[in-house]
Amino acid sequence: MESVYVKLAKKAIEEYLVNGKKISCCKLIDELERKKACFVSIHLLNGDLRGCIGTILPVQENLCEEIINNAISAATRDPRFKPINKVELEHLKISVDVLSELEKVDGYEQLDQKKYGVLVEAGAYKRGVLLPDLEGVDSVEEQVKIAKMKGGIGEGEEFVIYRFQVERHY
Repeated sequence: MESVYVKLAKKAIEEYLVNGKKISCCKLIDELERKKACFVSIHLLNGDLRGCIGTILPVQENLCEEIINNAISAATRDPRFKPINKVELEHLKISVDVLSELEKVDGYEQLDQKKYGVLVEAGAYKRGVLLPDLEGVDSVEEQVKIAKMKGGIGEGEEFVIYRFQVERHY
């Protein structure tokens, strides 16, 4: 059964693509009232990624707004893909990952690519993020390497690693 988080993300994407409007939050469940960061991932039915946008720290008033904004952005503003069109709506799978707070780690031994996502940071402007438990990411070293690449962090550059957990909703 589809979670309320995914239903909200789907409704936000559909309303935006079909009518050009952003839905508003109404009183739903207490969990959506909390202030949390999240990622919305959109996949084709064959599993290929079609869009993914999220926040590491909450920027909206509550999780409901965070999901709505990230869902619309994943569908229309992921720079890796052309915007989704309304014809594609019935051919998509959506997931919502709600993030825990970031924890700074001292080394790779405190990581687990299946359990934790990572944020790798160098200086004030270089940040790379990778969610946990992604297909094809089979080691902590590979997870950190991909996050560094996404953040434009070069070999030999000093960096800090943070970990986080996710509640994944389908």
